[in-house]
Amino acid sequence: MTYAAPYAAITTPDGQRLHLQAWPAPDPAAARGTVLIVHGLGEHIGRYAHVAKHLNASGWHVVGYDHRGHGRSDGPKGKINTADDLLRDLSLVIDHVRAQQPGLLVLLGHSMGGLVAARFVGQGVARPGEATAEWHRPIDALVLSSPALAADTNAVQKLLLATLGTLAPDLAVNNGLKPEWISRDPKVVAAYTADPLVHDRITPRLARFILGNGEWVRLHAARWKVPTLLMYAGSDRCVAPSGSRDFAATVPKPVLTAKEFGPLYHEIFNEPEQGEVLATLSSWLQSLKGPAA
Repeated sequence: MTYAAPYAAITTPDGQRLHLQAWPAPDPAAARGTVLIVHGLGEHIGRYAHVAKHLNASGWHVVGYDHRGHGRSDGPKGKINTADDLLRDLSLVIDHVRAQQPGLLVLLGHSMGGLVAARFVGQGVARPGEATAEWHRPIDALVLSSPALAADTNAVQKLLLATLGTLAPDLAVNNGLKPEWISRDPKVVAAYTADPLVHDRITPRLARFILGNGEWVRLHAARWKVPTLLMYAGSDRCVAPSGSRDFAATVPKPVLTAKEFGPLYHEIFNEPEQGEVLATLSSWLQSLKGPAA
């Protein structure tokens, strides 16, 4: 990989600096391609160092970035300015990676990042008559980790979302997610709670993006074309596992590999069974064919 340093940044058209991090494969000449990690709500790409190192050992370059309003990137916590901000940002990172590294490009999205990655890929199967998107780019394969394709919102939360979304769409509030829901490992929860780059903010505009696009992805699943690995936690309380189950039941079987980890909590890469999860990921990546033409 030609990155001069493991840390870099790109600036969006609206002036937001996005923090990038790279983990080059030990033997660049033998690398199959790049896995681009898209992280979840309230966290940052630094929490995926162990996943990146595992993928490096399997012969992959790894790149990740902090969403706007997250980690070391610019922007108010949990805020987006337009409905497509996160999708446009991803396209910029993809262009950056494509310019520096040939070979396969695989998106790996977790939670909200899984939704962003799925919505990005799904644009390629939009129905005739739907709006085109200048941010869409072809990618070779997709990995979804506990994607936020559905949320268990109660009647009160829906009312608050509807009210705030109209009156104060950019008011950052607590996202309602408890740290102990992310993992059954107390050390993971403690580290998450103590991490100064983790936050618990979300705005109604961002919440609407998550809820609306989760539904969009499920509605377009029957037209899916990109090879996809779906791994999700059966005991998830941060997102509804039903979203992943519905997606898995609808996507054409030739392009989908799906595995539910029944006892696991939301962050499947940070559970005691992470070895099994990483092995599933590596095996699937190994089965991929060359880059799309």
